[in-house]
Amino acid sequence: MKHYTVTFKPDEKKVSVHAGCNLVEAAGLAGIVLNTVCGRKGVCGRCSVILEPQHKTVLACQYHVESDITIFVPHSSRFAEHKILTEGAARNGTITPDIYKKYVADAGGRAIFGLAIDIGTTTVVVKLMDMKTGGVLATAAGLNPQTKFGYDVISRIAYASEGQNLGELNKLIVDCINGLIAECCAGANAGPVDIYETCVVGNTTMNHIFLRLPISQLGQAPYKAYSLDARDLSPAEIGLNVNPKGNVHCVANIAGFVGADTTAVAVSAEFDKAGQMSLAIDIGTNGEVVLGTKNKLYSASCAAGPAFEGARIACGSHAVDGAIESVVLIDNELDLEVIGGCEPRSICGSGLIDVVAVLLDMKAIDSTGRFTNRRGIEKMGDTTAFVLARGDKDEPVVYLTQKDIREVQLAKAAIRTGIKLLEKRLSISDADIKQVFLAGAFGNYIRPQSVMRIGMLPNVPIEIIHSIGNAASSGAQLMLLSRDNRTLAAELAKKIQYVEIAQDPQFESVFADSISFPA
Repeated sequence: MKHYTVTFKPDEKKVSVHAGCNLVEAAGLAGIVLNTVCGRKGVCGRCSVILEPQHKTVLACQYHVESDITIFVPHSSRFAEHKILTEGAARNGTITPDIYKKYVADAGGRAIFGLAIDIGTTTVVVKLMDMKTGGVLATAAGLNPQTKFGYDVISRIAYASEGQNLGELNKLIVDCINGLIAECCAGANAGPVDIYETCVVGNTTMNHIFLRLPISQLGQAPYKAYSLDARDLSPAEIGLNVNPKGNVHCVANIAGFVGADTTAVAVSAEFDKAGQMSLAIDIGTNGEVVLGTKNKLYSASCAAGPAFEGARIACGSHAVDGAIESVVLIDNELDLEVIGGCEPRSICGSGLIDVVAVLLDMKAIDSTGRFTNRRGIEKMGDTTAFVLARGDKDEPVVYLTQKDIREVQLAKAAIRTGIKLLEKRLSISDADIKQVFLAGAFGNYIRPQSVMRIGMLPNVPIEIIHSIGNAASSGAQLMLLSRDNRTLAAELAKKIQYVEIAQDPQFESVFADSISFPA
């Protein structure tokens, strides 16, 4: 087969690829990860590159190499490293580490280490722990390399359902985890042979890919998982680079779109002890909600879409350097906080919610989401936008369009609808909810005042809203160390009743009511 040379600028990297190679794959060979929000369907436009010397703009995911070419890759088309939350709140009380005892004889007096792994759709967090003391020795985190096949689980399911692609996605995540394990070992002066036990959490799709379980049924109604059960396997079966005499424990899932990561959040937030009505939300592309008390618990998956991840937003991005992460109105002037302390280039999810809340306070948008004729709003071609930041020549650099506002409305309405429908199942109102937990990276960085202002959360006192960080990772640590916590997780996973809210007869009317902003 004929091969061609692709040169990437400004990196000045060259790769040799076969004729017909997709340009996204060619970039990957050069170590350049491109934005492919839509899963390479050619609809998001985020992987735009420029062919030189013609200066022709093309979508990398739709372009196939048929000659020697030079490509310029703009910053906006690169999937940059972003802030990853690694810490989270954990249960109160004493934890009794007992799992380490089964390895005492094999260890022969050496330390016995374990791994708590949180496989997120976008990020992966690995913690190396002392199995006897429960101390965290090292933490490593990175982007999930599967993102090049789409940011959301639906894109991954679609890709994994074809041919040998499930094996490809599995290898990507296992290789990623092994790399993070090596990083942890280097940081703690340990070796893989010292690692005996591993505990893994993730959503149901990530769980199935990690275990190479059939996955296509997750993308088709009624969206059933191949397996919800907790599993224990040898490291060799998975391919993890740890002590071969060890064990890999995968925590139980709850339903097709509510996985082991939500189980871990429920363990970490002590839903098994909840004597008062409690709500936990992990806000993301697929927002997971758990509501109830220790006596009765319901969960739902809310298809919020990727707006809060920066997709489908004109200037949106993940939490990368240059992204506006906070917007506050002080003395009628906007105060912007930018990741990395550099000039603003984009806006991430937390900043997006902030600016919509600010626009509501400024009355620059009304309750329907429409722009009014207020300061900062201007025509940009065939659309209207609110400008947040300008460049050297006073040109708009970061702005919010009318379409962006609509995307926020759809996303927040999805979360609010899920909460309202679970409230109906429990025959309660907002006033009955006594504590609200915001889990995950997004929940940690957003301002509760802004989330309340746009109407995404129940109407509750702001002081009962608590950010609990990466509670999925915290839950994984608890289950890594203790048999009791694994038993508790399995019990909670079965106890939490999943509600398919899209099938609820009131879904459409509740969703429609939730789109408007509070007056």
